Amino acid sequence: MTPLVLTTFTAVNALGRGLAAVAEALVTARSGLQPCRFESVRIETYTGEVAGLDDMTVCERLAEFDCRNNRLAELALEQDGFAAAVAAAREKYGSRRIAVLLGTSTSGILETEHAYRQRDAQTGALPADYRFAATHNLYASTDFVRRYLDLDGPAVMLSTACSSSAKVFASAWRMISQGLCDAAVVGGVDSLCQNTLYGFASLDLVGREPCRPCDAQRGGISIGEAAGFALLERPERAASHSGVALLGYGESSDAYHMSTPHPEGEGAALAMRRALACAALEPKAIDYINMHGTASLANDSMEDKAMTTVFGTQTASSSTKGWTGHALGAAGITEAVISALCIQQGLMPGCLNTRTIDPSFTSKVLLANQTGMVQRVLSNSFGFGGSNCSLIFGAQA
Repeated sequence: MTPLVLTTFTAVNALGRGLAAVAEALVTARSGLQPCRFESVRIETYTGEVAGLDDMTVCERLAEFDCRNNRLAELALEQDGFAAAVAAAREKYGSRRIAVLLGTSTSGILETEHAYRQRDAQTGALPADYRFAATHNLYASTDFVRRYLDLDGPAVMLSTACSSSAKVFASAWRMISQGLCDAAVVGGVDSLCQNTLYGFASLDLVGREPCRPCDAQRGGISIGEAAGFALLERPERAASHSGVALLGYGESSDAYHMSTPHPEGEGAALAMRRALACAALEPKAIDYINMHGTASLANDSMEDKAMTTVFGTQTASSSTKGWTGHALGAAGITEAVISALCIQQGLMPGCLNTRTIDPSFTSKVLLANQTGMVQRVLSNSFGFGGSNCSLIFGAQA
């Protein structure tokens, strides 16, 4: 199938609201990570928190869906004219011909955390106003987004840990190629919650300082929250577009361990090779690799080995999680948006916060930003359980 253009795209994360804020932070090397002050969490770490969510509510017509996750989704939908662009596509194709394919990890679990703190002391009953189906349920944010955008086409929530909102691009490609829809809203949303923060801390994966991907002394991840969306169409049917296209995708499963990736990066390498094959490209055609790069010891090491296996030692690469933190189920869309911005801006970011590249690494990891023509970017997303996805984005006339 021919590439799918990103007609428009947008994001909200710790760097700010919309593409201008994200691009400005990338260019000026401004991180969004701050000492953790989320609710009553008592962990010495940094997080990528989105400001203002506690003071918001979702639109009145969808008030039953109000929760942190859906507030974050609505905030992103209203950036960069995204909702208006979807409305124009709806007029062109009809509401039943646009799919909504999103990814998340924990959805609105924060609402359940709040509800359990408010249980009846005598009976243990949860509060009467607790709405699992519209908040915590994995499908809740997809349902919220499709209703918000007045779409009636296929609607799915994918939850494959940290590859969730990358794999939606692959699903959209297949659905459009099979004629199941004419366009797709893809993306993801994941918001901070105590379950995530304490859970990753219990695995000794959370760093005490802003994450330092690929650093010789990296100490663990910084958890962030984010939402992002892209509208995908066939290029010949898009009246105008962003100048960026999805050229191919690759997926694989390590089937190695519940949480640890294959130490030699076999599954990651397979996903990258499949993405190249899908796009009919040789490794040398990729200008820059946006790594998964979480700043955990095992993940960064295996990804370095996988990149060297597929690309050799000369393809520029880096992780941008030093800017946003690891947005878990929204990491894929966050880094897809950053990859698209890299193509538009001619930018290859360095690893923010990183001081010394791990001397055992053999791939070409950037410490500082570089500028120049960027035609094609490969973006990696790897999830717990070895659920891997690599996406290739390229310039499109």
